[in-house]
Amino acid sequence: MRKLFKSTTDKKLFGVCGGIAEYFNIDSTIVRLIWAILAIWFGTGILIYIIAALVMPTFSEC
Repeated sequence: MRKLFKSTTDKKLFGVCGGIAEYFNIDSTIVRLIWAILAIWFGTGILIYIIAALVMPTFSEC
C-alpha cells in the first residue's frame, strides 16, 4: 500500500506538492498550479497547505 509523504527531493517550501505529485504519479508543476488556483480563487489553498505541511510525515528510509 502506498502512503502519502512530503517529498524530500521535489520541494519548493515544505515538499507537500511534490509529495502529492509523487503519490498520484503526475508532474509536480500541475499540483502546484492547482494549489495556486485554490489559494487565489477560494483562499483555502494556503490554509490547507499549512495544515498538510504540519500533518504529512516526511519520508525517512530506515
